[in-house]
Formats: sequence, structure tokens, C-alpha cells
Amino acid sequence: MLLSIALILLVGMFMGWICKKIKLPSLLGMMITGMILGPYVLNLLDDSILGISAELRKIALIIILTRAGLGLDLSGLKKIGRPAVMMCFVPATFEIVGIVLLAPKLMGLSILEAAIMGAVLAAVSPAVVVPRMVKLMEEGYGVKQGIPQLILAGASVDDVYVIVLFSTFTGMMQGQSTSILSFINIPVSIFLGIGIGLLIGTCLAYYFKKVHIRDTSKVLIILSISLLLVVMEDSLNMAITFSALIAIMFIGIGLQKKREVVAKRISVKYGKLWVAAEVFLFVLVGATVNVGYLGKIGVKAIVVIVGALVFRMLGVSVCLLGTSLKKTERLFAMLAYTPKATVQAAIGGIPLAMGFACGDTVLTVAVLAIVLTAPLGAFAIDFSYKKLLKKSK
Repeated sequence: MLLSIALILLVGMFMGWICKKIKLPSLLGMMITGMILGPYVLNLLDDSILGISAELRKIALIIILTRAGLGLDLSGLKKIGRPAVMMCFVPATFEIVGIVLLAPKLMGLSILEAAIMGAVLAAVSPAVVVPRMVKLMEEGYGVKQGIPQLILAGASVDDVYVIVLFSTFTGMMQGQSTSILSFINIPVSIFLGIGIGLLIGTCLAYYFKKVHIRDTSKVLIILSISLLLVVMEDSLNMAITFSALIAIMFIGIGLQKKREVVAKRISVKYGKLWVAAEVFLFVLVGATVNVGYLGKIGVKAIVVIVGALVFRMLGVSVCLLGTSLKKTERLFAMLAYTPKATVQAAIGGIPLAMGFACGDTVLTVAVLAIVLTAPLGAFAIDFSYKKLLKKSK
């Protein structure tokens, strides 16, 4: 395991640095590292690391979501209002509809199989999007118009919506009856997550005011609570649950509202944690990519992915109708909402594990979606934000 950790960090950081030097997103180098070191090429990563890969990726996601909450300015988001809510589910719905229309004709899937594929592909990647929106907020690009806040909040809720739909569709595929509670759970889990996060954040702000401890200890407390929330969500077998990832982000928001100075200091600490977490996240995502599958992919799969992204971008444009955003700002929002990685890596293999006939196809298309959209989406964000967004003074 120690050798695997050393290889992940050293080779991942080196490949990320090379990509930066040639004006490509560093995550591309990290993903390539994972593909090369992973079980499908050189097989240099220990099984013990691969066995806890999903947990390590989730920890990395927790770190960046907490950091996002600590720096999220809700004032810009409040100005946008309705579009902020619509961004949470409309683009994903458009993308699923696009795949349901395209996949049966192009790939011979049934409508339900296409819906499962759509639910796998429709989630935007917080791992790609969130750190870039945090960077935009720190640099002041689009902040006054609320653009990074809009994308950040939407990307976090979008995943919850899509995962609930995925669970519903796979249940239908197994012959389970679809419960109305499954759909009621979508808004309930979001609002419960917000409430729980704000309550914990407020309580922590009060605690940190009364008890003076080092900022490093504060980070460890917040991180431990975040991990407990994820465990609680996973262990709940009730029809109505809460979203742990949204709760984690709103812990940062609650703390920021009550103790802004402390939140800024903790955000710096989380920024340092992200340096290592980012490498682990994208190298391990790359390690899930079966290079052999990519060789079997046909043009039809690429057409489905591109067509789905067109539907998704159309959904974003619908959300932004009636807003005061300029055409360039709307274009940026459409581009920023395209990257796939984390959710596809996490759930792409589930249909195959369940023994569905479409499992191999779903996994293959999910892998290709990661390989295409994660680097291209990151590239589009990194190289367009200074041109398309206005910088606040």
C-alpha cells in the first residue's frame, strides 16, 4: 500500500505539472496516471488501495465541498433566485430525455435501459466543477452576477437528484414497484441536508467562539462530523433520507455566516488538504477506466454522449431564460455544466454488477464520458472564464 500511495502522489503530481506546462488541465495528467498505474495497464496499484478507492474519492469530495461552503457567497445566488433552483434538476432531466431518445435507436437499448444509462451520465462532476468555481470566487470572476455560486450550488444538488432517479430506474429494472416516496424523497433529502448542515455549522460557530482551539483541530472536528454524516446517510434504510453531501457544504455556509473570520482561516487549511485530495481523487478515478473497453467503443456511443451534452446545454439555457446574464455568461454556464467524472466512476459499474443486459454498455459509455468530458470540460472552464466573465473590483 505504501508504494501505491507514493506512486499516486509522485507520478500524479508530476503528470499534472506536465499538463499544466502544456496548457492542459492538471486533472488530465492525474487521470492518465491512474489509467497507466491501474489494474488494466501496468497494475502497479495495490488491491488494498483499490479496495478503498470509493471511500478515498468520497473523502476528497467532502474536502472540496466543505471548502466550497466556507467560501460560498449566497448574496449573488439570491439575486438569481428561480434559475438557481432550476439548475438543480432541469439540465439533468434534459440530458436523460436526450439519451432516452438517442440510445434505443443508436445502441439497441430498451427505453428503461436508456433511462438507466441517462441517470448514470446525467450527473455533473463536483470534483471537476467545484474547485474551479471556488477559484473563480477567489479571483472575483462572475461573482457579482452570481455565476460561480449558481453553478456550484446546482452541481451539488444535481448529483442527489440523479442518484435518486438511478436508484428508482434500477429498482424498476429488477421488477420493484416505483414508490411515490422515491420522488418525494428528492426535494425532502435536499432540504433536510440544508437544514442539518446549517444547524451543525451554527452550533460549531458557537462552540468555536466559546472554546479556543487551534484551526487544525477545528478542521479535524468538521471533517470527522462530515464523515459521520456520510456514514449515517449510507446506513439509513428509510424511504425518506437526507443528502449528506449537501449537509456538508452547508456546514461551511452556516459557519461562515456566524464566524466569517474563522471560516476564512479554516478555508485556507482545507485548501492545503485539497492539494493531496485532488491527486488521489483523479488518479483513482483514472484507475477505474478499463482501457480495453475504450477500444471496443463505436462512433454510436460518442454520438450518444455528444447528443446528451447538447440536450444538457439546452437545459441550462432554459434555466437562464429571463435573467440579466449576458450571452457570454450564459455560454460559460453551459460549458461549465458538462464535465463528468465522480458519479459516473461511482455508479457506472452497478448495472453490470446487478447482471443487467445493458450493464457492459452502460459502463463502457460511462467510461468514455469521463475520458471525454472531464478533461475537455475542465479545459473549457479554465480557458474561457477570463474571456466570458466579468471580474469584480
